[in-house]
Amino acid sequence: MAETRTEALHQNAGGLDIQAPAAILSALANAQVEAAAAVRGAIPEIAIAAEIVAETLRGGGRLAYAAAGSSGLMALADALELPGTFGIPRDRIAILIAGGDEAFRTLAGGPEDNTEEAERAVAGAGLSAKDCLIAISASGTTPYAVRALEEASRRGAATIAIANNAGTPLLKLAGTAVLLETPPEVIAGSTRMGAGTAQKIALNMLSTLAAIHLGHVHDGYMVNLHADNIKLRKRAARIVAAITGRDSADAERLLEQSGGAVKVAVLLAAGVGSADAAAKILEGTGQKLRPALSAVEGSRRQETSALIKNRT
Repeated sequence: MAETRTEALHQNAGGLDIQAPAAILSALANAQVEAAAAVRGAIPEIAIAAEIVAETLRGGGRLAYAAAGSSGLMALADALELPGTFGIPRDRIAILIAGGDEAFRTLAGGPEDNTEEAERAVAGAGLSAKDCLIAISASGTTPYAVRALEEASRRGAATIAIANNAGTPLLKLAGTAVLLETPPEVIAGSTRMGAGTAQKIALNMLSTLAAIHLGHVHDGYMVNLHADNIKLRKRAARIVAAITGRDSADAERLLEQSGGAVKVAVLLAAGVGSADAAAKILEGTGQKLRPALSAVEGSRRQETSALIKNRT
């Protein structure tokens, strides 16, 4: 059987254990940079995957992640932050990790071979044709991830695979395949390092682009954030102030009127009469703030034009 890239030895790893600490750390840092650079080659596929995820969430479906080991931790990190960062409801996200909750304490290797657990996890999540599953595996052969993807596909869900080895089962079976061709690890086979870094970057890119498609980002601001602590409430106020040009006191007042909804607060600042009216405008623009602001400005110009005409 041919050796895969994720199991091969890095070209600069020879004699690693007898090098000076600074030299070892330099080699490790350089390898992380190399791994991160590999993500650029997958940009077209990540763009396709992001559109699929956005369509799924826009249509009322759910986004599921399936993985084992270190890849499971990358999936978990991405999935858990989507509600707070982009306001995606928690019940629209499912996290399927080999070993279940116990994996967060031991991360044992055995569960990644358990294909029956993968089937049960997909069934328990109730995935259907409305939903989308992202399966992640550095090797591209992890039985849990492969079986979860197969079962999700059988149920009609859209499937996306992220793997670091070309031509592997996970990539071949997926509707959309994202290959992250990272170089061999400095510690051969330790895919929590370079491969994991590339996976984290790719997942960040994918979910952020999906959120942009959904209207949750405006000029680089997370305008659909869920402000459930002091830090995020202050951030929400800063975002409203930055977009509207209002001072912090006005921004906080507008947020209070909007029930904490940043986009609604911005529209109130633009002259919309009530939070309900602002929410209705956003509904008509697919929750996108820029066209909503344009609609408000257009309506204002029409009213001004009508007023001038009546006076003449």
